Amino acid sequence: RLHAVRQQWEDRLSLLRFDLPDPAMALMLGRWLPYQVQASRLWMRAGFYQAGGAFGYRDQLQDMLSLLHTRPDAARAHLLECAAHQFEEGDVQHWWHPPRYGVRTRISDDKLFLPYVTALYVQITGDTSILSEEAPYLHGDPLSEEETERLFSPEVSEISEPLRLHCLRAIDHVACGAHGLPLMGGGDWNDGMNRVGGENGESVWLGWFLLSVISEFIPVARMRKDENTVNELMEFAAKLRAAVERAWDGRWYLRAINDDGQKIGSNQSDECRIDVISQAWAVISGMGDAQRQQTAVRSVMDLLVEQGTGIVRLLWPPFDKHQPFAGYIQRYLGGLRENGGQYTHAAVWFLKALAMLGEADRAGEVLNMLNPVNHALTSQQASVYKGEPYVVAGDVYSCGSNAGRSGWTWYTGAAAWMYTVYLEDILGIKLQGEKLIFEPCLPPGWDKVSVELLHGESLYKIELFNPEGRGTGARSLLLDGKACSEIVLKDDKNTHYIKVVI
Repeated sequence: RLHAVRQQWEDRLSLLRFDLPDPAMALMLGRWLPYQVQASRLWMRAGFYQAGGAFGYRDQLQDMLSLLHTRPDAARAHLLECAAHQFEEGDVQHWWHPPRYGVRTRISDDKLFLPYVTALYVQITGDTSILSEEAPYLHGDPLSEEETERLFSPEVSEISEPLRLHCLRAIDHVACGAHGLPLMGGGDWNDGMNRVGGENGESVWLGWFLLSVISEFIPVARMRKDENTVNELMEFAAKLRAAVERAWDGRWYLRAINDDGQKIGSNQSDECRIDVISQAWAVISGMGDAQRQQTAVRSVMDLLVEQGTGIVRLLWPPFDKHQPFAGYIQRYLGGLRENGGQYTHAAVWFLKALAMLGEADRAGEVLNMLNPVNHALTSQQASVYKGEPYVVAGDVYSCGSNAGRSGWTWYTGAAAWMYTVYLEDILGIKLQGEKLIFEPCLPPGWDKVSVELLHGESLYKIELFNPEGRGTGARSLLLDGKACSEIVLKDDKNTHYIKVVI
């Protein structure tokens, strides 16, 4: 039995193999990150700090991003499962225990991960048939004005629609406020800011994320020759882009606008003066002003990246006496978890933004900070970090006597994002159907990278050469010794050799 278990893991973890100049990153990317995602996030749905066992709507959808290259069948099944946990109105269960016992909330971002991950699934796998797969909705009374959430078992609706329409219903459910930004509701990824939304509070970050969702989903609508939807989404995106650009605050973008019109994440703020996720997604969305993106990223490097403890803070300064009350984030001590600590999920988003901008030096710096191995290379470091150095910690404390100490380990969506960003944005290896695309952003000193990719029954041995230390872009491609303009994968049971010169 032990041999069977070991073999099962070997089979799962051998679809992609890595030989990198940084052996610690190779260890995480080739073994521990996919193990953490599968064992803790997908099978147990539990960790030492989280023992609930429920499916999180946004949680496991994001985990699917790390399976798109190796287990697209699992991602496909989960997308359809999540569609079946969407209410007729367009909102979704924040989490549930099978089959349907879960919570309906006013959290605003959950539903948008369905179209986001669906669009990326179609782009990476080339499987457009999933868009026509039908799934039912849930039926239940909407929340009353007095309710922030309700735990119950809804009925299965008589209405069933293709996944494509589930995705559009999620986008249509978004409501915008007086500033043209999406309403924050009961939380917009940072659930700790559950009092910022109130009735009219708006989220700048959610505006950037929604722009990302729309930009990824427009090609899906074009595949279906649905020009009406394309035009509607483009018109909505134009208005939304103008709204988020109005949230520019001189050196970075605001985080939110409170229920009473107060700016959060402003250079005039005493608490939460700057938040990393608005800056990161201005880049990731591809919609932010180019000059402002550069300025915002520099501001994060200056104000949120802590060289001494090797962390990237989520926001700073922490919430303390903020009025009106921002939410339960304010009950954490300053520097813990969301309240000014490193929230690794967000820090990985910042790494992705750096890579997308071609900032190889800074990306390499942040890459080293995020690797848990590097927080326990000596016994002294380990005595500070106090967490397992082979799994990602959801948060790392940033100040006081506990500065540099790991918090919530194992059960964190940061693991899947770290795997995805390492693979697609640092190594730059991306699938588009049967095509293999290379857009690397290698850290300084990385002169050669080797990756083995198992595609069906064919083995592709990939070598990235960086002889001039350029770090970004691909200048030439060789497939089995012959120059080519693109790589089209084949399942022909042969071994192929790809050489990429950067």
